[in-house]
Amino acid sequence: MKKSILLFLLCLSIGCTAQPEKNILRMGAERMECYLPILEGKKVGLCVNHTSVVNHTHLLDTLLAVNIKVSKIFCPEHGFRGKSEAGEHIDNSVDEATGLPVISLYGTNKKPTAAQISDLDIIVFDIQDVGARFYTYISTLTYIMEAAAENNVIVMVMDRPNPNGYWVDGCVLKPEYQSFVGMHAVPINHGMTIAEYARMVNGEGWLPNKMKCKLLWVKMENYDHTLRYQLPIAPSPNLSSMEAVYLYPTLCLLEGTTMSLGRGTDAPFTMYGQPNFKKGDFYFTPTSIEHVVSNPPYCNEKCRGVSLKQYSRDSLKYNNFIDIALIIDAYNNCQDKKTFFNSFFNKLAGNSQLMQQIKDGKSAEEIRLSWNKDLNAFKQKRKRYLLYPDF
Repeated sequence: MKKSILLFLLCLSIGCTAQPEKNILRMGAERMECYLPILEGKKVGLCVNHTSVVNHTHLLDTLLAVNIKVSKIFCPEHGFRGKSEAGEHIDNSVDEATGLPVISLYGTNKKPTAAQISDLDIIVFDIQDVGARFYTYISTLTYIMEAAAENNVIVMVMDRPNPNGYWVDGCVLKPEYQSFVGMHAVPINHGMTIAEYARMVNGEGWLPNKMKCKLLWVKMENYDHTLRYQLPIAPSPNLSSMEAVYLYPTLCLLEGTTMSLGRGTDAPFTMYGQPNFKKGDFYFTPTSIEHVVSNPPYCNEKCRGVSLKQYSRDSLKYNNFIDIALIIDAYNNCQDKKTFFNSFFNKLAGNSQLMQQIKDGKSAEEIRLSWNKDLNAFKQKRKRYLLYPDF
């Protein structure tokens, strides 16, 4: 296996001899000179969605146009076209434009079966991530790597920027809270691109029985971890603005509570509140929106709360931290503290300690200090897998 990996890495390096254009950011998928020699003559599967674009053309169409033999498509949460709402079961289907089978990895199975993957030589993964542990695209990538390792299939990751890749923060997941919204011992905001993350999964032996996936990656050109990358395409229906992307690593924790985060409005993940909230001069009424959310929390009920759009734009873009004070504020100003948290909160947090700290009245500073030991250990580990200059 090591010999095979070395051979393919050598092929990858040979294919990337062109000098990068100065200061022009190029996605991994745009660097066709790097990977087409490897894909030619192979039976190729794609794990892609609506963000998998090469110069305004979908990667699937790009590869078919140069006669790459794409056999099937795998799709993550939100579907191949990115129109399914969060948590919605997605069935297998057929792509109308190409007639290729589309296999859902957010339906009957989240991990490709042997029957779905064993007839392939290589799976290309090209999906825009946002850098938070509970954003499920990295979980889908992990399951693909696991299935590929079991069936001697190569995985090639086309790298894309992490819009939250210029900071690392949050509590590190404890093994007993592993789930599809948190599979590995990383903090809430891990500060890695998706290729760097895949390298860590492989390198740390996080696949079952410490298996190793035959992993390739196509780096970006002119990227580093200080970049505040502006997403040209919303990565999922409810992350429809950069304000929401910056707030997501913090506000998603409130998905495990009785709060509304503005799902069903024109600015989800930029606010929090509920009908009986005790503070705030901001009001919103969630409604069902086709292809975005059906029956959101407090659907058609007027909610009182706090808008964070300006705060995100002015502060979080530059001050890089999980703002646990927002979670504390939501808890302190809810009417019924006994029902505020639900069982999902600990899965999102990756531990049971955070909920208890908030209930005990710990300050944001005290809570953040409790993360330091695990965070510092992760930061040292992270350095081993970086592909680009760090912040």
